[in-house]
Amino acid sequence: MSALSTRLHRQTDPAVAVDPQRASRRRGVVRGLRLTGVQLFCFVVSAGFFALPLVYLLLQSFKDNLDFLQDPTGLPKHWTLSNFSAAWTQGDFATEMVNSLIYAVVPDVITLVLGVFLAFPISRGWFRHSNVLYAFFVFSGFLPAGLIPLFIEAQKLGLYDNRLGYLTLTSLAGAGFFFFVGYIKTIPRELDEAAAMDGCGYVRFIFTIIIPQMKPALATFAVFGFVASWNNLILPLIMLTDSDLWPVTRGLYSFFGEHGSQWPLIAAATMIVAAPILVVFALLQRYLVEGVAGGAATGTAGVGNAPATVVAAEE
Repeated sequence: MSALSTRLHRQTDPAVAVDPQRASRRRGVVRGLRLTGVQLFCFVVSAGFFALPLVYLLLQSFKDNLDFLQDPTGLPKHWTLSNFSAAWTQGDFATEMVNSLIYAVVPDVITLVLGVFLAFPISRGWFRHSNVLYAFFVFSGFLPAGLIPLFIEAQKLGLYDNRLGYLTLTSLAGAGFFFFVGYIKTIPRELDEAAAMDGCGYVRFIFTIIIPQMKPALATFAVFGFVASWNNLILPLIMLTDSDLWPVTRGLYSFFGEHGSQWPLIAAATMIVAAPILVVFALLQRYLVEGVAGGAATGTAGVGNAPATVVAAEE
């Protein structure tokens, strides 16, 4: 068995003995996650406040317009699904759903892959002044988005009002990079050495070793990136004038001008737009929690140095 395979086997084989200190720390974390009565009550109240708008919209979407005008806050007297079919047809959501999936998935994948390739050498400190470069990227994240310069640049480069141009403008965000730098520090450096001994190339090493180790972190920012792209309204309003290129948010926005008084129809359209996001959260919620917890524990370590807990575990 190669050195790299042996190292991965030790990490993933449950039969291998677990470090007592790490096991004790894990049990402490589990005990800390147990909710008391007061914490459970606060959680239920908070969840209720967040869920209440969705529940209200869902109930109103089953009303006809007359029923809504008679009782805007009550339960539907006559349940109907006609609002959903009407909203789907009038909003042209069949085309806009495809557009939104393209605008959300393609930039998400490109951003995550580029973020890993950028974060790995900086987190390992492979070149001088890694801290300076990392600070530069952090500082750039606080700069405001310049829509007017972006609009002028898109027109000059031929990126205005076309699908490829819009994907180019949205595929170069680096928000996940900051999180990945901290997360990669938890991956033992012995994997790097074992891969080098086995003759594994850099690109292959990233795709076959590092990315599988980063599933929680990648899933976390895949969800965040997907939601941000799916809910983006300002950029499509500015950059896309062709209705065949509109995402669902642009189509939903058109309901407020043409069907401003038909609130049950707008509620049904809003639920149609929100449904894919709810599905994504439901499918990736486990990785979402693991990624946020893992990145929070390591995100403050210095660039180029693994956290003390990881170094101790490796020793």
